[in-house]
Amino acid sequence: MAAIGAIEMRTSRHSMEKSGEADSVVTENSLLRRYCPLMNLAALTSVLDRSPDGLRVTLRSSGEWVNKINAARLQLGRRVYFRTAEIAEVLGIR
Repeated sequence: MAAIGAIEMRTSRHSMEKSGEADSVVTENSLLRRYCPLMNLAALTSVLDRSPDGLRVTLRSSGEWVNKINAARLQLGRRVYFRTAEIAEVLGIR
């Protein structure tokens, strides 16, 4: 029975890949599953493959990309979070 489910998953993924939607849907969903609706700075650094200090310095600068990332920023007290769906949109995953 498990083999049938795996075949169905591969078939549905294959049909989605033909339409060009699979990568964006799978990646945004995987980001949401892994990091929930909000991701902290450490999670963002792992997604962007940057060091925490390097990302902090970059986010304090100006630029189109930085403005989009900072628009997804949410500060709760001293903690900083980023909206996962907006980060996926900035990265072109959506």
